[in-house]
Amino acid sequence: MSYRLPLAAAVLLCTLNPTFADELVEEQVLVTATRLPTNADTLPLSWSSIDQQAINLAGQVHINELMQQVPGAWISRGNGQESLPSLRSPVLTGAGSCGAFYMAADGIALRAPGFCNVNQLFDANTEQAGAIEVIKGPATALYGSNAMHGVINILSAAPDVPEQSIAVEAGPHDYYRGKYRYAGSAGAHKFGISFNGTSDGGYKDDSGFDQQKLTLHDDYQGENWSITSVLDYANLNQETAGFITGYKAYADEDLKDTNPNPEAYRDARSVRAYSRMSRDLDGQNTLVVTPYLRDNSMEFLMHFLPWQPVEENGHTSLGLQSALHTEAGNWAWTNGADLDYTDGWLKETQAEPFSPNQPAGVHYDYQVDALSAALFSQATWAAERLELSGGARLEYNRYDYNNRTDDGPACSPEASACRFYRPADREDDFTGLSLNAGVNYQWLDDHSAYLRLARGFRAPQATELYRLQSGQEVADLDEEELDSIEMGLRGNITDKFSYTASLYYMEKDEVIFQDANRQNVSGASTEHQGLELSIDYSFTEKWYLNAVASVARHRYASAIELLGSSGDIKGNDIDTAPRHTGSARLGWNFNDSSTAELEWIYLGSHYLEPDNQHKYDGHELVNLRVSSAFNESWSGALRVTNLLDKDYAERADFGFGSYRYFVGEPLGVYAEVRYSLR
Repeated sequence: MSYRLPLAAAVLLCTLNPTFADELVEEQVLVTATRLPTNADTLPLSWSSIDQQAINLAGQVHINELMQQVPGAWISRGNGQESLPSLRSPVLTGAGSCGAFYMAADGIALRAPGFCNVNQLFDANTEQAGAIEVIKGPATALYGSNAMHGVINILSAAPDVPEQSIAVEAGPHDYYRGKYRYAGSAGAHKFGISFNGTSDGGYKDDSGFDQQKLTLHDDYQGENWSITSVLDYANLNQETAGFITGYKAYADEDLKDTNPNPEAYRDARSVRAYSRMSRDLDGQNTLVVTPYLRDNSMEFLMHFLPWQPVEENGHTSLGLQSALHTEAGNWAWTNGADLDYTDGWLKETQAEPFSPNQPAGVHYDYQVDALSAALFSQATWAAERLELSGGARLEYNRYDYNNRTDDGPACSPEASACRFYRPADREDDFTGLSLNAGVNYQWLDDHSAYLRLARGFRAPQATELYRLQSGQEVADLDEEELDSIEMGLRGNITDKFSYTASLYYMEKDEVIFQDANRQNVSGASTEHQGLELSIDYSFTEKWYLNAVASVARHRYASAIELLGSSGDIKGNDIDTAPRHTGSARLGWNFNDSSTAELEWIYLGSHYLEPDNQHKYDGHELVNLRVSSAFNESWSGALRVTNLLDKDYAERADFGFGSYRYFVGEPLGVYAEVRYSLR
């Protein structure tokens, strides 16, 4: 498919979830864009939301099962709980590529600025979330570095309704999960506890994981202050299965459940705590102040490298978000400042020598003090049918790097091309500006159109600056910048049929990459363009259809000597960037408390390397879900994944001269029983 969208036409859209016919015309509320509940139908930007009903019905083992409901999003699953994100983008890989996305829980980034991790979504309690909200493309001024391709924000479930329930679930390959939920109140407090623990024996040999997640939530309503306090804890102990190699090895009965890396593992722990304090000052102004604490640590075997080093990393952060929200007549205005101080560290060691260029011992050992400070302003003016918005954010990021091992190469002098280089102590700072302007016009009572221009940015990540290779002494990197233009339509054709459609074009400059000499450099350009669609249709009070689709093209826009390419790749598709993705869910509410849903997933073919010489054919999957209440206390759920038992790859790539696959699991049946104590 060949097309080019002019740099003056692009975006809109959203996703609605399976709902009953009378819910389709209700006002959609979004928190992520402004940090306050906002009428999302008039926002001039592209958003999606997965509500609690859809989350509970999906009962996901992995976050990718939920994100398939969002057009333009694909969370590519590795093994266990590992993942690689894609949001109006290819699946981005590399040391700091995860910096293109702002992953958050209740608006607070899961990882600190400059310390992203591609797997960071496993830190969030998505299994018991109140909602998952997604902004696609550069976000509003309330988000800074990393919010280039979009925001994924997991909202904790508010303890609004008294509840106490326990659920147990079993599935294939010794999969077991337990969930507990409590919500109650005392005086001016509403408090909730959400806990889930999972043990998975793993489809592949010598694989599986144990994971626990806990969320404590307290809402306090005082005479002057409203305070929401949340503590999130997550722990993962995973025996990781490596990829298998060989063309279409995922369909080979003798290979697809094997594990060439039985020694691989990943252990990760995270804690986040915050208190969001808000106060109405004078009827027009509301002050919101949110101090927070973030702490992460992880250790894993880098099984995807032939010499298999062990990486240990972590960071501890203290932060403060502050904003003054003002409403005066037709105006709504948010002004604020954000601060984040982080103490981060990374160590890489290798137990056995591989070659003189990959020796045993310490490859890297460094600590970084990082400061992120930002000022922002976002304003909206609304009339009867017209809404205008605009915003700006100025953000400063500083890194104070301390090398805790010897400066220079990690190899002995006789090494011809040492793989690892440790730069000397240094300081780096970056200043970025994000901008956005949009207009939304309600051209009919139930139909609106919008146009939006936006610029996003991201500062280089610590690993891109200080984890150097092949004799590179300094990484002289610039901030990545992305310019976006989008336009879209949304509305209700009838009270039973709603739709969204968005068209976007984005140009990204100063893209950071690893060149043919294995050195981290910036200066590449890429183009991203696409069309996203979503519909929700209720045939009757009992039947509904939800469908999403994306047609996109992600290409290299400059001639670069990219590691892994053999020539000029300008104009080539970026690897792992399907041009077509989509899904559809046909649901039947066969009584007031029971739903059956048949889901179809489509992932199009895509190239596996920048030369566009090797390809994955794509796949189609079918899943079935049934949830039903037996009486006031007992309910159950049945999920059948990969109903047609297709052979497929969750992730495919081509590296070190071979096709490599993370294998998709065969047909699986999961059964859950839930008991409500009140």
